[in-house]
Amino acid sequence: MSIVRVHNFSVSLDGFGTGEGQSLDAPFGHAGHRHMEWFFETRTFRAMQGKTDGSMGVDDAYASMWGPGIGAEIMGRNKFAASRGPWESVGMDDEWRGWWGDNPPFHTPVFVLTHHPRPSIKMDGGTTFHFIDASPAEALAAAREAAAGGDVRIGGGVATVREFLAADLIDHMHVVVTPIVLGRGERLWDGLEDLDSRFTIEAVSSPRGVTHLTFARR
Repeated sequence: MSIVRVHNFSVSLDGFGTGEGQSLDAPFGHAGHRHMEWFFETRTFRAMQGKTDGSMGVDDAYASMWGPGIGAEIMGRNKFAASRGPWESVGMDDEWRGWWGDNPPFHTPVFVLTHHPRPSIKMDGGTTFHFIDASPAEALAAAREAAAGGDVRIGGGVATVREFLAADLIDHMHVVVTPIVLGRGERLWDGLEDLDSRFTIEAVSSPRGVTHLTFARR
C-alpha cells in the first residue's frame, strides 16, 4: 500500500511552522521566508525555477526526496491561499490559481481542504487542484485513489499536518528545525506529546545550522 509522507516542513526553534499575520502578500506572516532559506539555496529548489545551479550537500539530499514516488498531495486551504471564509467574500475569484504560476511544481492531483468547495482547477504540467470539504481520513481515501498506487504527500500548512498526525495517518515525516525564534504564529507540536512512542526519530545537522528530523512509523 502507498504511504503518507511529509517533506521539507520547516519549523522554528520554538516550534512555529508559520508566523503571525498571514496574507496573500505574506504567506508565512511575520516570519517572512527566514525558515525556508535553507531550501531556497538547494539544487532541488533551483531546478523548480528552471535553474541548474544550487547546493548539493546534506540539505539538498533531504530536499530532493520530496518528489519521487508521490502520486497525489493534500494541502490545507491556507497553503493554496492565505484566506478564510467563502471565496467571494475574501476577493478570491476564479483568477486566483495559487502562488505557483501556470505550471505548479506538484505535477499530480492536489486536494485542497476547505469548508467552501469550488470547481477543480486544471493547471499545466499535470497539476489539478480539487477543493474538498472532508475529514483527514476521507481526504486520504480520495487522494489514494487519485494517486493510483503512488504515495500521498501532506503538504501543509501547519494545521493540516497536525490534524493528520493527530489522526495517526502519517507514515514518514521530514521536519527541518531552523535556527530562528518566531515567538508567535502557528505551532506544529501542540497536542502531539506521544510522537516518540509512534515514530522512530533520527536527527542530522547541516552546515547551514538546520537540523533534519525524520520520523518513521514504528
